[in-house]
Amino acid sequence: MAIQLKFKCSEDINDFLTIEEHPDGGSICLIGKCDKTSIEYIFDIPTAIKFAKTLRTEINKAKEVNND
Repeated sequence: MAIQLKFKCSEDINDFLTIEEHPDGGSICLIGKCDKTSIEYIFDIPTAIKFAKTLRTEINKAKEVNND
């Protein structure tokens, strides 16, 4: 199953982060594009899950600081 999510940056409409299933089906690709530069990270499933949990934790911490 193909999964592709594209998140645009609020600073520049040409900057974005794409999350998609790797063609091998056993990993997730994060592709960041800024200006004309592109960087790709490939995570196996356990690492992708850990990344998602860590990201959620950091978002919650940032929200707590903003609510104080």
